[in-house]
Amino acid sequence: MKLCLFLVGETDDAELTGAIDRYVGRLKYYCTFEVEVLKAPKQFKKLGQSELKTAEGKLILDNLSNQDFLVLLDERGTEFASIAFSQKLQKWLNGGHRRIVFLVGGAFGFSEDVYQRAGFKLGLSKMTLTHQMVRLFFTEQLYRAFTILKNEKYHH
Repeated sequence: MKLCLFLVGETDDAELTGAIDRYVGRLKYYCTFEVEVLKAPKQFKKLGQSELKTAEGKLILDNLSNQDFLVLLDERGTEFASIAFSQKLQKWLNGGHRRIVFLVGGAFGFSEDVYQRAGFKLGLSKMTLTHQMVRLFFTEQLYRAFTILKNEKYHH
């Protein structure tokens, strides 16, 4: 079982990247986890919002296999308290998927094709968060979920 975090575009803040990397390092104790940055070609910057979402959607879908379980980190997704999220994660881990892919999209969200492909939409907050901060908050919550599942004291 492999867990993967797909990111559309790079993180441009070195301090934020360092904090994310700390949790990524901690996660390796619990699972095979990797972060994959999907880099959009430079001509994407010339596209309008709708065209950009479509182009990013194709880039995302091209990097998924048919066996992947896709979880969108989406502002309209289902929100959980940390313990409930850990229970949901356990169900996904027990679901027989070869890889669970968590996806942070681009600035304008996801294309309709990506929404159709998703197995679940996960919300982190009703507040608007930058795509940069979502990366940190999610990696921390994923780490927290594993510590909860292992009954470790980090959550307390």
